Amino acid sequence: MAWKALDDMDLKGKRVLVRVDINVPVEGGRVTDPTRIRRIVPTVNDIVKAGGTPILLAHFDRPKGKVVPGMSLEQVVPALSQELGRDVVFIDGDYGSRVSALGEGEVALLENLRFNPGEESNDKGFAERLASLGDVYVNDAFSAAHRAHASTEALAHLLPACAGRLMAEELGALEKALGNPERPVMAIVGGAKVSTKLDLLGNLVRKVNHLVIGGGMANTFLAAQGIDVGKSLAEHDMTDTAREILDKADEAGCEIILPHDVVVAREFKADAESEVVDAKKCPSDAMILDAGPESVERIGKAMSGCRTLIWNGPLGAFEIQPFDAATNAAAAIAAERTRSGELVSVAGGGDTVSALIKAGVAEDFTYISSAGGAFLEWMEGKTLPGVAALES
Repeated sequence: MAWKALDDMDLKGKRVLVRVDINVPVEGGRVTDPTRIRRIVPTVNDIVKAGGTPILLAHFDRPKGKVVPGMSLEQVVPALSQELGRDVVFIDGDYGSRVSALGEGEVALLENLRFNPGEESNDKGFAERLASLGDVYVNDAFSAAHRAHASTEALAHLLPACAGRLMAEELGALEKALGNPERPVMAIVGGAKVSTKLDLLGNLVRKVNHLVIGGGMANTFLAAQGIDVGKSLAEHDMTDTAREILDKADEAGCEIILPHDVVVAREFKADAESEVVDAKKCPSDAMILDAGPESVERIGKAMSGCRTLIWNGPLGAFEIQPFDAATNAAAAIAAERTRSGELVSVAGGGDTVSALIKAGVAEDFTYISSAGGAFLEWMEGKTLPGVAALES
């Protein structure tokens, strides 16, 4: 690996600036899902065990460089203290004197970094102000690593720097999935629009052996082949681009797997009357809302010969029944092969994580990334500033 890990650093008696992602959902001033907080606990606890004083740096929502009381990180402190099993000192305003007063083993959280315009502009002066508070920098926020912000990029150049436990775990899993994977490799990419995942598809056709395309994106690819998709969600202005991607895949020897049969309905609502039809025979007054059982069988057959799976996006309108069937079935196949040790399975992206949790198989995957944009940009083959800064 090109970056240092937590165990490579001398932390005893050091103030340790730790960039974390605790941008958690809050309602009525209470955290409703502490998952992201739980994922930073190993890093924080290990710093304390090593004799360091963790000073947590984080953002919350998008205040755009202004102080927005409703976006204060203070509301996260009770949940943070509970998950860490220790009191957390919240620091607002005069960072310097408050940080100097911290005792060994105490944990502190600074106010929302995005209240300062220098955070998102990657201002060196703001980074230097933060650097003056600590002796060591630890980045444990892969989910923010695609942003060149002061706390993710500039700060890493000003102090001895390393990756935290979560960051190291994430980078290791991603390297295993796409950097240097066991082959054959399958990628499942779903979602509504081809236009939002052009870079992703362009990169994957050169990296994987099988590319499954689902969701509304699949309708655009079907339309590009001259198939009538009725009233389905599709980007008809992107059909030329879809054909180009199909050609690139052919040149690269990547098999594109599109739905062979589909589930159609006249209404987009839970338990709407639906039927399974050949993908080439969608009724003109119907919408394609899921892949059919034959398509899932084909995906499963291709997956049975694969050693690695990367998943980003559901195969259908997974939020409502019965249009979650294909996603659930494919996820179950992946989970079973992962449990048996035959498959390394890595998934990420908000909808993907929700779909796998809903399918009841999230715990069975090799790794589930909580990063949204960073996971997508990594799949697109882009350099992530927060990771590159650690490597340098």
